[in-house]
Amino acid sequence: MEKIATICVYCGCGCGLVLHVEDGRVVGASPSSAHPVSRGRLCVKGWLAADFVHHPDRLKTPLVRRGERMARVSWDEALSLSAKRLREIREESGPDSLAILTSAKGTNEENYLLAKLARAALGTNNVDHVARLCHAPSVAGLGIALGSGAMTNPIRSLLSSDAILVTGSNTTEQHPLVAATILEAQAQGATLIVADPRRTQMAELADIHLAPRLGTDVAWTNGMLNLIIGRGLIDEDFINERTEGFSALKELALRYTPAAVERITGIPPADLEKAAAAFGEAPRAAVVYAMGTTQHSSGTDNVLALANLVLATGNVGRDGTGIYPLRGHQNVQGACDMGALPIFYSGYQKVEDPAARRKMEAAWGTDLPATPGLTAVEMMEAAEEGRIRGMIISGENPMISYPDRGQVIRALRSLDFLAVADIFPTETTALADVVLPVASFAEKDGTFTSTERRIQRVRRAVTPPGEARPEVEVAAELLRRFSVTADYASPEEVMAEISSVTPSYGGVSSRRLGISGLSWPCPSPDHPGTEILHQGSFPIGRARFYAVEQQHLPEDLDYPLFLTTGRSLFHFHTGTMTRRTHLLDRERPKATVDINPADAAALGVRSGTMVVVESATGSLDIEARLTAEVPMGTVYIPFHFAEAPANQLTTRTLDPTSKIPGLKRTPVRIRRAEG
Repeated sequence: MEKIATICVYCGCGCGLVLHVEDGRVVGASPSSAHPVSRGRLCVKGWLAADFVHHPDRLKTPLVRRGERMARVSWDEALSLSAKRLREIREESGPDSLAILTSAKGTNEENYLLAKLARAALGTNNVDHVARLCHAPSVAGLGIALGSGAMTNPIRSLLSSDAILVTGSNTTEQHPLVAATILEAQAQGATLIVADPRRTQMAELADIHLAPRLGTDVAWTNGMLNLIIGRGLIDEDFINERTEGFSALKELALRYTPAAVERITGIPPADLEKAAAAFGEAPRAAVVYAMGTTQHSSGTDNVLALANLVLATGNVGRDGTGIYPLRGHQNVQGACDMGALPIFYSGYQKVEDPAARRKMEAAWGTDLPATPGLTAVEMMEAAEEGRIRGMIISGENPMISYPDRGQVIRALRSLDFLAVADIFPTETTALADVVLPVASFAEKDGTFTSTERRIQRVRRAVTPPGEARPEVEVAAELLRRFSVTADYASPEEVMAEISSVTPSYGGVSSRRLGISGLSWPCPSPDHPGTEILHQGSFPIGRARFYAVEQQHLPEDLDYPLFLTTGRSLFHFHTGTMTRRTHLLDRERPKATVDINPADAAALGVRSGTMVVVESATGSLDIEARLTAEVPMGTVYIPFHFAEAPANQLTTRTLDPTSKIPGLKRTPVRIRRAEG
């Protein structure tokens, strides 16, 4: 068998794996022993990462809507029709009536060209991707506090930590290889603190488990800081030499006494004191977080509060310290880096900055819009209102992943034109006017950038099925139809253009990446890459403390329970790939709603009972599962299942800074299903 080294397609860990190819088919996957993250290991999804590649459901030919049916057409007809309809809409309603949603499962090169398509061809900054629903608060909050929204240290740096605070992360199920590293550090003596309302496996394994009420993260974080200040555990030298704004934060933190925090969060003072002492006394402490922290209407404040904690203790810029936002998709970091965001070009250069805009105009040979575009959720609202009339969606399934499913359906049906590129039919392709079949990760070349800023090569192992094509080719073809130069012979040439306009990728080229890749910033061809950020300075000069208050959390007597959502170990995102992987779907074939036994008794519900979960936006029939993993007053639903889509219940309440929807705390009520 031929063995092709590449990168896993699932979470943001960026694990190296080997695809085994025989007779033109991928027949298996195995871990790369030389890879610095996976180190010869893979999670269950990684071991089975190749199983969906040759599934019979794969999209193989372009499709165009003819009335109520989809007809097979040539690529030329599909792309020409797409360009024609987009051009007509632009001429009738202006460029901001168009939008593009790119994919965190696409390569850097694909995301860069799709962002270029939005700006240079369509003339709009209405470009965004799934980071809006996972780590937009990290980009915003860490950007404000540290000058960069990225993970500060490589994953293996956690092995040098003396204390690790994990919050808002079901790490063993969402990022298993990161969890393995954390548990290895714990075995070597690090204290593991887990803050999570649910009693997850990670919480079970923790030395200290804090179980706050949903949505009270700012309160307990400020409470830990209160105790760290009171015990004299702050790093005064670091604060004086490298930060600003501490006095205002200190004044605020003094109000978050253990008693006050208990009233807000339910965390006993003794537990909070243990956590504060363990973190504050550790010579090297780190914070690891994921979407349980960010997917709130206060997501940016949650991130700022965690940044305050690491800055006050001087835990930045050294091995074993830092802040680790765990990205959910294998290339969500890269899609952000490539400018698939409405306010940034690649490398986080602001579209409103005249110098950055002039540089990109010179590189792309056209005038560019100066006004920031709409975010992903705002695009859906604009589509429903008729302000967005045409849209391209690449590799995403908003029908399952975006909040308020009913509104998403209305929005997509309101469009005059929708083109969707994907590898499988989805609930979103079912609404498209044009469906474009594209290559999977095993069928294309390019790069992914992992959660730790590691830029790595994706290598083609087999040819795409039927007429499916790599999306680099598709985007380039569309660019040319709008008279934008896009003469790329290969993804390597796209990366060369990326490097020429993106300072943090300035020294990146395919030939330099090898097996281990490079960590950005890598500004020049002779630069070795940067594994640990902020060692001597911050991009903004001094890091900034921000005094953030716990927001008031209104309660609704009509909806007395709170729904939180998340992932299963065996499935990924909307299930497009994992639910077509037999062994994974066998392990978790259906959705359930987790209910605390005490709440279930009050409702007259047993495990296996069909119930109706209702929110202000919709209702869902689903089977109940009784478990003490969820506290009283909280229920939990995984969001992978089209048969029981959790987004029928979630709302579009947005964080005012990062515009992320509050997916982790939705007021609901539950009743037994009739019959």
